Formats: sequence, structure tokens, C-alpha cells
Amino acid sequence: MNVFITTGTYDFLKIKKDKHPNEKILLMQNSDTTVLLHETSGKTIFSSPRKYEVVDGKGNLQDHGYVVMNNIPVSEEGRPVFEHRFKKRTGLIENEPGFVALRILRPISSETYVILTIWEKQADLMNWQKSSSFQEAHNSDKATITNSSQKMFSGEAYVTQYTLVKDPQE
Repeated sequence: MNVFITTGTYDFLKIKKDKHPNEKILLMQNSDTTVLLHETSGKTIFSSPRKYEVVDGKGNLQDHGYVVMNNIPVSEEGRPVFEHRFKKRTGLIENEPGFVALRILRPISSETYVILTIWEKQADLMNWQKSSSFQEAHNSDKATITNSSQKMFSGEAYVTQYTLVKDPQE
């Protein structure tokens, strides 16, 4: 499975999404930008998107809710260790109230992985971040860092957050 992401104006991306009603496409916005995300095992409908392979995924993508993308630059040599950590994660997030979906996205032509989560609402994300399962999941990551894995990251991680735009006709 692959995920393709592109940005543009709301009107342009809405038209693009509406032209492909049978594709799994999410339209999302924040105060700065509008994004389309296309999940498919086939070819993308975008002309020049950011391209990712799904390393791991839980839940089904839906067209409403709150999206968080943790963007993590990982060096070439750090990729195997980074992916191994996520494949061995505790999986506590899936049991949190309001959790909808998770995708671990390996970049095809960049260094930045995306850890995408979808929540029913922003408050659900905030509640999870205050939970003991959040602390447990993130503390176990810190415990596994060794001298060899400190070269894993090639830049500063950053987070982007969006609200999914549901089509009112649906």
C-alpha cells in the first residue's frame, strides 16, 4: 500500500477529490494549508506528490476527524532501526478513546518519515498525550537509544495537524 500527499488551494484540491469518488482520498486543512492524501495500492491521481510506502497501519482512514502528522527525518543508515522500533511498538494507542487510524509512512524520495494518526476529535489526541499509555510508549523509545542509533535522525522532527474536511453531501 502507498500513500501520496499533495498540497494546494482548497478549491483546486476539492475538485481533484470530487473527480475520484471511488478512491480513498482525504481532504484536510489547517490555518496555513490544504492537503490531499491518497491511499492506494495502484497509481496516484496526483501529478507530483510526496510518495510513501505504508510500513505499518492500524484502523481505517475516514473523512472526518483530526489528523496529526509527526514528520521525522531519518538517515539512510538509521532506517532499519527506526522501522524496527515501530514494528515492535507496544500498540497502546489503538486502545485509546477516539483513536481512528495509524499509518507509519516510509518516504520514497526523501528522508522524512510520517507517523500519521487520525482521531475523532482534537480533544481525544490531547487526552492520549496526557495518558499513562502515551508516557509508556514514549519512554520505551528513549530506553532503546544507543550510541549507534543516535545517528538515526538526520534533522529535527516537527508536527503538523489538520482537520479533515467532510463533504456535506455525503
